[in-house]
Amino acid sequence: MTDRDERVLGNVGMQRRQLLYAALLSPLASARVGAAATLVPMRARGAAQLDVRDFGVRGDGVHDDTLALQRAVDALPSDGGTVRVGPGNYLVDPARSLRLRSRMHLQLAPGATLVAKSNALERAYVVLIQDAHDVEVSGGAIVGDRDRHLGLGGEWGHGLTSRGSSAVTIRDIRISRCWGDGISIGADASRPGRPVPTSRDVVVARVVCVGNRRQGLTIGRSQNVRVYDSEFSDTGGTAPQAGIDIEPDSPSDAGDIRIERCLVRNNRGPGIQVYRRVWGVTIADCTIAGNQAPGIVVVGARDSVIAGNRIHDNRQPGISLRGNAVGVEIRGNQFDANGMETLNAGAARDTATPAWRRQVHVADDAHGVTFSDNVGGG
Repeated sequence: MTDRDERVLGNVGMQRRQLLYAALLSPLASARVGAAATLVPMRARGAAQLDVRDFGVRGDGVHDDTLALQRAVDALPSDGGTVRVGPGNYLVDPARSLRLRSRMHLQLAPGATLVAKSNALERAYVVLIQDAHDVEVSGGAIVGDRDRHLGLGGEWGHGLTSRGSSAVTIRDIRISRCWGDGISIGADASRPGRPVPTSRDVVVARVVCVGNRRQGLTIGRSQNVRVYDSEFSDTGGTAPQAGIDIEPDSPSDAGDIRIERCLVRNNRGPGIQVYRRVWGVTIADCTIAGNQAPGIVVVGARDSVIAGNRIHDNRQPGISLRGNAVGVEIRGNQFDANGMETLNAGAARDTATPAWRRQVHVADDAHGVTFSDNVGGG
């Protein structure tokens, strides 16, 4: 057998293990019985396997392990490989960040937690993927410092940030209690005067982002982003407080984004916000419930599809379209017990209008909106 054959067989085995891991450990597995399993893409990397215990980590949640973890990442050979993090609590200084490199897998074992060291910074990240490619992060947990944060300002204390990177997979991880977002995906604007690379080909699968302060997940200047079988819940503390916020910085855009089979609930803002300069978003087969603002709000975006979702018990309308939203297709959704459309008094009063339609707000400046096969009661 050649070296190439061994690598191919190894990749096949790894794919099978990913499917088994998803079936056994996914926090949403019980809610997804019968749903097609999503096989996350393999990312290119070398065969090296490094254990952080060989680089002086303590893993006791008291001593700062940032430099020891970084030594393990930096010790990978030029073709990359895997850095394994065993069970333990690893204190990471977000002012430094654990900075990942191209062609690597940060593999956190069950019981491995990266804990943010308390800080007063407005902008700081526990894990940072910047200007890199072929990166995978999986397993374990990241816990932010929102309960121990030393400052009052800022909203950018994120658990995991990917900036200007491509071929990135984030899977099977729980991220909670961050001062900003659980996960933030966007462009790398760290080099003034140079072109700003956006994120491309990013997969978020089987993650749980819960109790974060600004967003569970932010998708900024990015293209080809896929979010599967994940949960974004209990966000609150600073606006917009969404489970998922797709919002690129001006003047750039974001597009070709799919959110499928996700649970988005009990956020203080909208469940999912699609906000300006965004195109080609599909939200399908999700449960969006108990949010304090609309379940889904689309503002100034174009060519979106909202299909096959269960949208219920949101305090404001199940879906709100405004700000020159264009080309939104709403089909096959089930609406129940969302806030009625108060901005369209005629529809709200008209008992001949289907109950589900009274739970959808379409502003006068929204155009090209189509409806089909939606159902639901009051």
